[in-house]
Amino acid sequence: MDTQSLRESATDAIRYWEPRRLVYNAVLTLIVLICFFMRYPASRWALSLESGLFLFILTVLANVAYCAAYVVDIFVQMSGYRNQWRKYRWTVFLIGLAFAGVLTRFCTLGMLANP
Repeated sequence: MDTQSLRESATDAIRYWEPRRLVYNAVLTLIVLICFFMRYPASRWALSLESGLFLFILTVLANVAYCAAYVVDIFVQMSGYRNQWRKYRWTVFLIGLAFAGVLTRFCTLGMLANP
């Protein structure tokens, strides 16, 4: 494996995944807002500095988890399956988005549960 191959794979991964990070974060934000407003006005009690900080931590962790796609993407791109992978890696995005969406929903509903 030469350095150029790693560089090309990393550049391709960044070009693919970073625009989708915006979609990922938008979908997760939408899930939080929907859960909040579906439980409104009872959910108002959950608004505090502590819940905001906790939400910030979860947001950072969700974006760290998103970076796991880079490990898989670069590894597969450097294999003999690069061309097939580049056609179907959108499935990894959708599966990861669905998984993150379910986790986001559970965490949000847990935060908004009545005290």
